[in-house]
Amino acid sequence: MAIPPQTFPPRKRRPSAGSFISPRLTELDLLHSLLHLTHEISSLEPIQFLLKRNSNSIIRKSNLLALLFEDLIRTSGCCLSSQSVVLCFEEMYIVLQRVKTLIEDCANGSKMWLLMQTESIADSFHKLTADLSTLLDIFPASEMQLSDDVRELLNLIMKQCSESKAFVDPKDKDLRREVLTILDRIKREIVPDQSKLADIFERLEIRDSSSCRAEIESLEEEIQNRSDDQSQSEIVALIGLVRYAKCVLFGASTPSPSPSSSSSSDSLRRIQPSEIVIPADFRCPISLELMRDPVVVATGQTYDRESIKLWFESGHNTCPKTGQTMAHTELIPNRALKNLMAMWCREQKILFETAGSNEKVNGVIVNKAALEATRMTALFLVNKLSLSLSMEAANAVVYELRVLAKTDSDSRACIAEAGAIPLLVRYLSFHVGSQSPNLQVNAVTTILNLSILEANKTRIMETDGALNGVIEVLRSGATWEAKANAAATIFSLSGVHSYRKRLGRKTRVTRGLIDLARCGPTSARRDALVAILTIAADRETVARLVEGGVVEMTAEVMDGLPEEAVTILEVVVKRGGLVAVAAAYGSIKKLGVILREGSDRSRESAAATLATMCRKGGSEIVAELAAIPGVERVIWELMAVGTVRGRRKAATLLRILRRWAAGLNGGGLTEGFSTTITSSTTVVSTQ
Repeated sequence: MAIPPQTFPPRKRRPSAGSFISPRLTELDLLHSLLHLTHEISSLEPIQFLLKRNSNSIIRKSNLLALLFEDLIRTSGCCLSSQSVVLCFEEMYIVLQRVKTLIEDCANGSKMWLLMQTESIADSFHKLTADLSTLLDIFPASEMQLSDDVRELLNLIMKQCSESKAFVDPKDKDLRREVLTILDRIKREIVPDQSKLADIFERLEIRDSSSCRAEIESLEEEIQNRSDDQSQSEIVALIGLVRYAKCVLFGASTPSPSPSSSSSSDSLRRIQPSEIVIPADFRCPISLELMRDPVVVATGQTYDRESIKLWFESGHNTCPKTGQTMAHTELIPNRALKNLMAMWCREQKILFETAGSNEKVNGVIVNKAALEATRMTALFLVNKLSLSLSMEAANAVVYELRVLAKTDSDSRACIAEAGAIPLLVRYLSFHVGSQSPNLQVNAVTTILNLSILEANKTRIMETDGALNGVIEVLRSGATWEAKANAAATIFSLSGVHSYRKRLGRKTRVTRGLIDLARCGPTSARRDALVAILTIAADRETVARLVEGGVVEMTAEVMDGLPEEAVTILEVVVKRGGLVAVAAAYGSIKKLGVILREGSDRSRESAAATLATMCRKGGSEIVAELAAIPGVERVIWELMAVGTVRGRRKAATLLRILRRWAAGLNGGGLTEGFSTTITSSTTVVSTQ
């Protein structure tokens, strides 16, 4: 039985020779597998634009080997019982599998990177041919009953393999030199000659926007296959060149619509734990969030740097997870874990950037050529957008800016410095949304992606009409996607403390977020809830949120998005006073369900919320909590297996319930509200 193609699934990176092992098959099955493999290689298309001669040569040799294996299978007297014959064929199988892999990788990978590596890849073709020659030289033909035709064929193949030499086409060398010259000129801030650029891309058979996009994706994959900084840096420069050429040579364009594609996943927003399952090793034991800068402490445990620093600054000298006293408070970066997290985030399309990473983009050192290519691309697009364009043409340019702003911090800085933000504001209006919904979505998403850079937050807030435009999209955007990305922009801008207060004072912001959280699809609700949670850090904002019905909203969405809803309710009840507690009265039973069935994070928040409500709300709240069947057992369970904070809040709840049951001053509480409350709805005034 021959080995089927599924045994070797498609790869994302080229495996090493050691990745292949000899197949443990019977003699006849081994011959069938060799025949099948040589047929596969023979059916491959030779590389058309680079290394054409190399690939053609080895494909022809595989075709001749197929004839050899066919004859051996037909020969009934053929004997493979000799161990030396079997070993030779097993080694030949490995070499042929490497040949197939090399041709496929060259044909399907990045053309630009193939051009840069043309000499080393030509050498790889030569080495594989030499390996075949060696195996044919030691092939024990004398032990086998071969016909004269087969012996003649074997000698022909041996001769061709032995006479093969490493070859690099001079045209390939010239093309490589031209690309390097253009990159050097870009590094020196010289705009490339458009005709020369067009000639290079024509010879590489990159002839339109879609092939440019495919080339960029191939280069980005290639970055993951390289471990050395130099190679990664060179690839980033090539990406910058292709991206610039795409815009200059083929014009701005939007991708072909696909039913399965969702632009909201393209936006660089903060993805929440309930939206995707984060591996436990990637969560900080303190915050339970995805770590951004994992560090190892004296006890060997790993925490996010920001969280453990706050722990130490609060006066603790113990390990939060083990309770051991720390021998020292030095923090050692966990680079291995950080690399794994970066790869996982890339696969899940989650933004993974750390503070102070100006020298690297997603772990890759950026060189001068890459930076200048990005600056030229941004300036070209912004200049084009400043012209009087139709909505269709403007949409294409804005989409290109959106994609560029998604890539890295340097791109975001270059786009903003080129003056893109005031131009983007024009496309946030209700009129644009009604005429061209995609243009409005692309404009607000570009602003969202730009806002990730701290310096751009200030630019956006200080640009006339930018904030009002984002708020208008939040309130009356043409699509849910536009509204969701406007909410994500509010979240991003509120990362600055002064802006958080400014945003929270705007009733249009708080009402817009609450309405979106109530009525939007799940992804839009998440964006709104995250933004609400961020601006709720300010006490004055909490009062506005309570007036706007945030407590009632959390009760409505708690079934579908429990983690986010409970976390918001905890913050609001803590900072909102008796009015918030009264409004949350009807949510007590739902909080009890979360306490029993929720995630670690949501159970912790539910316990904290209930503890605050019991302290502020008095005996009526405690009685409602005590009426939940089995609540004490659930609290005991949380005290045993919950997080550190969850156990502490559960202990507080249990103490309150015990004091209430003993009739001690309503559970030892001094605050309370009237027992005339009959509904969780609070009468509020509007502004």
